[in-house]
This record gives sequence, structure tokens and C-alpha cells, in this order.
Amino acid sequence: MQAIEKDIMPLERTIEFEIGDTIRVHYRIIEGNRERVQVYEGIVIAIDNKGISKTFTVRKISFDVGVERIFPVFSPKIAKIEVVRKGKVRRAKLYFLRDLKGKAAKIKERRMKSVKKEKKGAAAPSDVQAAE
Repeated sequence: MQAIEKDIMPLERTIEFEIGDTIRVHYRIIEGNRERVQVYEGIVIAIDNKGISKTFTVRKISFDVGVERIFPVFSPKIAKIEVVRKGKVRRAKLYFLRDLKGKAAKIKERRMKSVKKEKKGAAAPSDVQAAE
């Protein structure tokens, strides 16, 4: 079973987001004979890892009503996925956000670690080797 899923699963689709991230999903919609792309932006509240049927759930507030949508990761209808901001959470599933409103439902932003700069007076290791 796993060998069959490995052959079917496209290799180019990897997810660069985690639970709590705000993402923008560009989803292709076919209406009659024309195709358009609809953008759906919200917070990732769950990721279900089930092999080829891997899905993620995105929640947004639209006109004071919470709307959730489940997207299959390997769907050919997904044009692209953008990460808008990284969220700092300590849970695998954020279903508790369904009961919260306003500021209470806000997720803190995860800050990236900054790289420390070297002191100007200290010699770099390559400079020491060149001097010898």
C-alpha cells in the first residue's frame, strides 16, 4: 500500500507551514468553461497526516462568522500556498479557537532567531590560517 502511495504522490508538493501560521491558499475554481483562482486566507488549525490523503484545515473570520475549510495537500486544484506570518503555538490542534472571538483568538507571532555578528577586533579563523 505504501509503495503505491509513494508512486502516486507528487514529489514537488511539500508544506512549508505549521500549525498556527497564517497562510494564503490560491485555489483553482472552474466555472463553466473558464477557470479562476480564489484566494483563501486564514490560520492553520489542524494538519492530518494520512499519506496521500494528507489535509490541512484553515480557519478565517468572514463577516463575524467563523469559516473553516479543509484542503488536501496533494490536490491539483491548489495553485500555490503562501505563508503570511508564522504563529507561536504549543498545541498540535487549535480547535479551541472556535470558541474564542476577537483579541482572545489572536495568535502570537513567532520571531526568527537572528544571527550574531562577529566583533570587528577579533580575527576570523581564515585570517589566522593565512598568516601562518
